[in-house]
Amino acid sequence: MLAELGVWDAIAQDAQPVNEMIVADSRAHDAVRPVFLTFATAAADDGPSAHVIADGVVVAALRRAAAAAGVTTVAPDTVTDFSVGETAVAATLAKGGAIHARLLVAADGVRSRLRALAGITTVGRSYGQTGIVATVEHERPHGGRAEEHFLPSGPFAMLPMIDDNEGHHRSSLVWTEPDEVAVRLVAGDPLVFTVELERRFGRRLGAIKVAGKPLAFPLSVALARDFVRPRCALAGDAAHTIHPIAGQGLNLGYRDVAALAETVVEAHRLGLDIGAPGVLDRYQRWRRYDTAEMAMMTDVLNTLFANDNPAIRLMRDVGLGFVDRLPGLKALFIGEASGNRDGAPRLLRGEAI
Repeated sequence: MLAELGVWDAIAQDAQPVNEMIVADSRAHDAVRPVFLTFATAAADDGPSAHVIADGVVVAALRRAAAAAGVTTVAPDTVTDFSVGETAVAATLAKGGAIHARLLVAADGVRSRLRALAGITTVGRSYGQTGIVATVEHERPHGGRAEEHFLPSGPFAMLPMIDDNEGHHRSSLVWTEPDEVAVRLVAGDPLVFTVELERRFGRRLGAIKVAGKPLAFPLSVALARDFVRPRCALAGDAAHTIHPIAGQGLNLGYRDVAALAETVVEAHRLGLDIGAPGVLDRYQRWRRYDTAEMAMMTDVLNTLFANDNPAIRLMRDVGLGFVDRLPGLKALFIGEASGNRDGAPRLLRGEAI
């Protein structure tokens, strides 16, 4: 999709290919971390099926592409309210004035103000877990390998990043802990944080150092009861929040964007009102099942792997080992994670709308 939108070339030099992924199941104090599952994600013809890119790089490239396409950006500002008329929606701005359009897209995050103004509620629950994210510098290169360790407190992942301008080898850390432990780690002594990080990751990449301040985000699952209202559609985290265990939150948002764009463009070509209920219902039907399926899958995975019950540990380790011996099944998982599924929007297949 990014290539089709003319954005990929602007960010490719900052994208770290993920050539291999390994999955381990262990405890924080275990001296040996057996690897139960490995994925080689680099295909001979198509290249890696995954990349790790800093969020700021992607956002900046998208902003430049939007400006080049003639999109008007009004920022910084906030929508304080909106009203829906027969043929248009009017969004009132905090700095004064209003913007009139046929369709309002609420893509304003987990605590979406626009979703609340539209009267759309969510269903879900808190996991009692907090995700810690940080950039980690390490002595030796990672070789494009991503590592995920399933610990009793939750998943712990180190994802490869490109070296910075000074040549420092870097990885992106996603570390899950119970709320009270995570808050204490992030707010505490940086040395203690680094020691606890080393306990979980080891020194395979040599000495490690956290670059900058770690950030903490409470984890939950939440699905909007409706994805649309008259002349209003939800997209991204405003429509759904899932556990990061499978790294699919951003991908779900991209699928929303691609589906909504295709729905709107096709309706416009047919001379239809792009904010009409019939048009928006197609988008809602398209995205609701996929979103619920992914939310359920990540919820089950987190329940299964953030668990220290010996019987459950044995069951999941046998299951991981079984999958590791079936190349076809591993290829299916890679395809699912990459969005290569039947019914995917055309942009996700690299096709113009």
